[in-house]
Amino acid sequence: MAQTGCGERPPNVGILAMEVYFPNYYVNQGELENYDGVSSGKYTVGLGLNNMGFCSDREDINSLCLTVVHRLMERNNLSYDQIGRLEVGTETIIDKSKSTKSVLMQLFKDSGNNEVEGIDTTNACYGGTNALFNSVNWVESSSWDGRYAIVVCGDIAVYSVGSARCTGGAGACAMLIGPDAPLIMESDLRGSHMQHVYDFYKPNMTSEYPTVDGKLSINCYTQSVDKCYQRYMKRAAKKLSKKITVDTFDMFCFHSPFCKLVQKSVGRLVFNDFLLDPEKYISDFPELKDLKDAKLEETYADKGIEKAFLKVSSEPFKQKTKKSLLLAGDVGNMYTASLYGGLASLLATTSAEALAGKRIGMFSYGSGSAATLYSFRVVDDAASPKLVNIINNVSDVPARLQSRKKVTPEDFVKVLSIREETHSSKNYSPVGSTEDLFPGTWYLTHVDDMYRRKYERKPVQNSNGV
Repeated sequence: MAQTGCGERPPNVGILAMEVYFPNYYVNQGELENYDGVSSGKYTVGLGLNNMGFCSDREDINSLCLTVVHRLMERNNLSYDQIGRLEVGTETIIDKSKSTKSVLMQLFKDSGNNEVEGIDTTNACYGGTNALFNSVNWVESSSWDGRYAIVVCGDIAVYSVGSARCTGGAGACAMLIGPDAPLIMESDLRGSHMQHVYDFYKPNMTSEYPTVDGKLSINCYTQSVDKCYQRYMKRAAKKLSKKITVDTFDMFCFHSPFCKLVQKSVGRLVFNDFLLDPEKYISDFPELKDLKDAKLEETYADKGIEKAFLKVSSEPFKQKTKKSLLLAGDVGNMYTASLYGGLASLLATTSAEALAGKRIGMFSYGSGSAATLYSFRVVDDAASPKLVNIINNVSDVPARLQSRKKVTPEDFVKVLSIREETHSSKNYSPVGSTEDLFPGTWYLTHVDDMYRRKYERKPVQNSNGV
């Protein structure tokens, strides 16, 4: 248990352990370019995408979350009676009343623990972040009962035939929350921006597909980067008693609809810094001189400024952010899990020595819209068993990516057609193969005449659940 002394505020609350799940199927983005008849490099260079993960009709949001929570518990030798809160962030809704969290409670049955707070949180890709904030707040509050919280973020991102289909993906992340964590949330350092806008939404409950205004959504995302960074800077400058810049952060993770947008967003942060201190940059980049009086709100469609600051920010992007895009590039957009897949990617590709003592900036965005920039501080000791453990939790991600099954674009389209035709069906048994699933994967076996869903788990191969 995570219990501290009676009446004491638990110290250093954050992420203790982490698990990531993505489906075993993927389609290559270069091959998809050719199949879709678009110009070579449109998806791979223009959007920064390599491959896209996807699910057959054997997997839904409940099965993804069952898999990732079960793996988290097994691989960290946790018992279910140690969990006092479980909260799910998702926008993949298959029931307008019954929560995915309630489905996950079947994992707790044998332990006898049904005193577990928390439900689902929904607002596009932001729901996982809100679930994380709720869970950290619970541990830090007088309501905390000394047990751990689990935050689950998961989604299946699919689009109808058209230009957005290549930006799909699927996956889930689960995080164990408690005190004395190796990744400590800096709860008092945060900047948020919320507004009413129809940039991406899902009004058709009979379909998995969203309604998207792509140009507006990118504009809203970029505006939110500006607003959240400015508010974080103001709050952090007061708290830390120093000027806040991009260099205040050692590493950055962003919500990633596609990788190129993340690269442009790093440029946007540097542009904010430039407007506050132009001379710092003009000495190295004299071509910026004419931009020092630019107004942020007038530059969202300015491709010249975008291009200029992609160049200026190239080194900060490579040093602070590029490693976090492993899953975004090879699985795609996991919606609520996208940002936390970025964190897992960073941990999976960075040594404990390089992580220790660092500040990780986290930018979360969900259409509609809701956004927050916040940060984690990594423990100072590179030899900390908890830091080593959370790195080990995700160290197999690169190998798992390599072990997936590549599917042709033709078969990818067929699978999505089956999902489209059977969405919300009853008296239905999935036709997708269970042989192709990763060991330890939960999958859908049947939907009965009252829409009740039944799941089974593919056996694991060894004691680590992989």
